[in-house]
Amino acid sequence: MRFLSRRLVMPNDLNFAGSLFGGRILEWIDEEAYIFASCQLDQKSLVTKHIGEITFEASAFQGDVVEFGLETKNVGRTSLTVTCVVRNKGTKQNICVADDIVFVHIDGESRVPQPHGKTKEQLDELRIEPPSYS
Repeated sequence: MRFLSRRLVMPNDLNFAGSLFGGRILEWIDEEAYIFASCQLDQKSLVTKHIGEITFEASAFQGDVVEFGLETKNVGRTSLTVTCVVRNKGTKQNICVADDIVFVHIDGESRVPQPHGKTKEQLDELRIEPPSYS
C-alpha cells in the first residue's frame, strides 16, 4: 500500500472529546479516494457509489499528522474499487480502515455509467510515486 497524502489534525477537526471526529475522517477518505481513483483512471467524472466496512481502530489528536494509504482492489468495466488506510504518521498506528470504496465513471451530461477503458493489469503497471517528505 502506498501512502500518498497527509493532513494535519486542526482544532476544527476535533469532536467533543478532543479527538479527530469520525465524520471528518470519512470526508477526507472520500476526497483522497476520489483523487486516487481519478488519477488511476485518468478520468474526472467519477462518483462514489459505495463505501463498505469502516473500522475505527485508534484516535488522533490536535497536532497529529495523519496519512492516507490507498490501493486498487478491483477494476470493473465502469467502476474502480479501492481500499483506504488512515494512519498516524508518527506512530504508524492505523486510525481507520475503509474497505470497498467503489467509484463509478459516469457521462458528465447524462450521468449514466460509462466504461472507463482500464483493466486491473494496466493499473497495476501504473506507479504513482508518493511525495518525498522526510
